[in-house]
Amino acid sequence: MKNCYVYILASQKNGTLYVGVTGNLEKRVAEHKAKICEGFTKKYNVSKLVYYEDTDDVNAAIAREKQLKKWERSWKLRLIEESNPSWKDLSEEWFK
Repeated sequence: MKNCYVYILASQKNGTLYVGVTGNLEKRVAEHKAKICEGFTKKYNVSKLVYYEDTDDVNAAIAREKQLKKWERSWKLRLIEESNPSWKDLSEEWFK
């Protein structure tokens, strides 16, 4: 089975957040960082990977993305800080 990822990008600590879903997390984050796609993340400079989950169930990933998008901002901040309290860019080692 192919992995699917639900991820949260941030512009900076406590900054603008973006929730997405993808089948190739490394490629998708690289696209956000390169600002290849027009849209929200390019407009607001949101490219720091601060949280992600993986599953082999595409339907579960899509449902989780929709769930997180409906969450209050404070809940998303708490989710990030539980696993990444320093708001480190979890992808920074991928692109060296």
